[in-house]
Amino acid sequence: MTTVNPSVDALLADIPALAPYARKATLLRPRTGRPTALDSHVGGPLLWPAEEEWPVCRGPHLVEVREKLSEQEREAWQRTDRAMRDRRAGRPNSAYELTHEEAALQTRIMDGAGALDMRTWERIRRVPVPADPGVPLVAVLQLRAQDAPTLDWPEGMDVLQVLWCPQDHSDLPGQAHYWGPAVEMRHRPAARTGTLAEPPAPPADAVARYVPRPCLLDPVEVTDLPDQDELPDELVAEAEAWAEDRDAEYHRVLSCQEGWKAGGWPSWHLTDLMRIDCPACGARSRLLLTFDSGHDPDLNVGRFGELRVFTCPVDATHPLRLNIQ
Repeated sequence: MTTVNPSVDALLADIPALAPYARKATLLRPRTGRPTALDSHVGGPLLWPAEEEWPVCRGPHLVEVREKLSEQEREAWQRTDRAMRDRRAGRPNSAYELTHEEAALQTRIMDGAGALDMRTWERIRRVPVPADPGVPLVAVLQLRAQDAPTLDWPEGMDVLQVLWCPQDHSDLPGQAHYWGPAVEMRHRPAARTGTLAEPPAPPADAVARYVPRPCLLDPVEVTDLPDQDELPDELVAEAEAWAEDRDAEYHRVLSCQEGWKAGGWPSWHLTDLMRIDCPACGARSRLLLTFDSGHDPDLNVGRFGELRVFTCPVDATHPLRLNIQ
């Protein structure tokens, strides 16, 4: 493993008050390759005890349901569209705007559905449906301790495995306001774990974006700094001024580094700072892993953004927390 990031080191040297906020992290950097069960990798075979059954998810999963609009509903929707376009005529740079009455009409037509297919004129809902007999989990990540020494590894464990159900879930237990795959983790000792040649094939109805293609990793150790919202205002001003003087940006260059990442700091680029607490003890959870689809669209997992896994810093056996940005 190599170590880079002289810019962060220079920043910390010039502004030592930032040092208590610095965290070591590992950028995993997936790359094309054919992983084996002995490698750190994405989407490949896992070290797996022969006596341990492969885990399955029994849902409930979110299934798409379509409902045809009536002729009256379709015509009413089209009238509001025409009225909106007519109001915008001659003002090409203005936004499309609905009147209060038109917005209320469209709300009634949608009737709580999440989307409208204007080719087929169907409302689209996602409804929870139990999975019977269960959906086999997909192998997402296997990480060896030698490739991610920046993590806190439980005593005697040197393999971390992440699996998830390749279906959408809404509001999993302990995961309020979450929509995405259901995630499970395993820590194992490599020396006492048998080898499984290949995980089960993903189910035919798996959400394609939740099935990663197999990749090897090219890990590199970095120093990560927090989002501006995590810092005192005076330190934010100093750090941003320092970066600006060097034609750089503090956010996402010197802090909250992008990509598949073990450890480090989360970015809050889509929302304000969200405190993510352990559901068991209330301690503030700490970022363990980031799966970044936007950084490598070929991998395309985590709903096209960042799916982050947080764990309890007090007790690693407490339930994990999930967040998508």
